Amino acid sequence: MNKQSTSNSSPRHPDTLPPRHPVDVVSLGVHILDVLGRPVTQIPPRQDIALLEEIRLTVAGTAAGTSVDLAKLGADVLAMGAIGEDAAGNFIVDTMHRYGIDTTGLKRKSPVQTSATMLPIRPNGERPALHVIGANAEFGEEDVDLDAIAQARHLHFGGTYLLPKLDGAPTGRILEFAKSRGVPTSLDVLAIDRPDLLEIIEPALLFVDYFMPGLDEARMICGLHDRRDVIRFFLDRGVRHTVFKMGSDGSSVAWLTPGGAIEELRVPAFAVPVVDSTGCGDAYCAGFIVGLLRGWDRLECARFGTAAAGLVIQGLGSDAGIVDFDHTLHFMRSAETLPLSDVAEN
Repeated sequence: MNKQSTSNSSPRHPDTLPPRHPVDVVSLGVHILDVLGRPVTQIPPRQDIALLEEIRLTVAGTAAGTSVDLAKLGADVLAMGAIGEDAAGNFIVDTMHRYGIDTTGLKRKSPVQTSATMLPIRPNGERPALHVIGANAEFGEEDVDLDAIAQARHLHFGGTYLLPKLDGAPTGRILEFAKSRGVPTSLDVLAIDRPDLLEIIEPALLFVDYFMPGLDEARMICGLHDRRDVIRFFLDRGVRHTVFKMGSDGSSVAWLTPGGAIEELRVPAFAVPVVDSTGCGDAYCAGFIVGLLRGWDRLECARFGTAAAGLVIQGLGSDAGIVDFDHTLHFMRSAETLPLSDVAEN
């Protein structure tokens, strides 16, 4: 596996370039450096100092954070996205190399900085964010390595709504390309309150095998509230599976039967102490995808994703908790779960 980072080269196309080393997963999209501190109860006035228990730097984002978790869980990963020519970008590359992630799909963008977020973590695990979009805003369709996608076993696209040069039709074209090459696809989002959420994502939905937002994000996009109505909305628009992450209410995996009826699995969350919810959704996606790569059924994929998220929430940062595949599997099989509740109307 080639571990070099790359600069702004032209995209590779499968019809013009020789094949490269195929990977299990291409994780394409948002790459962020997170600076996290806990516990934060208030921002000090003037120039006073508040003493914290812990401050960490982590590789994060719906693509990069998922890449790290995938690698920890044993998958061979190619990271694809944009970073700056700066120390933050170096940190992302160096950290990914330590986990064996191929970073040749990362494009260095100048003069913009690497995307970064400051996260003051509250005692209950909530995480308000101060964010610089940075290099993620400069990652365009011309930067996407189609050859790598064509050879991968899975394409995970993470970060719709924070990738302005890819949002909309370009995302649809990339996912359509993957599907035309027989590559399964998953899509996660970073939904923000804006009036065109559905317009932006709709070109992609027909080419998504696993649509993996938080339930509240899905509600924002479609404008509906009842979980079953939200599921029907996206399945009717071509998504093969909705995979909704619901925090302490667990997760939902749904699909249409040949007769057009909705089948849904509900999977409970694990009963664990909450330290920081940063990256739990990314960990869930990683665990679910690893289950798919291993040929597991939907229920076991969702349970393994839930286990990965349950480990991450017990530590600070998106890379906390997960050790490796065996450790996560043992946790999945032995840890206590919370009771399921009907969150359709909640």
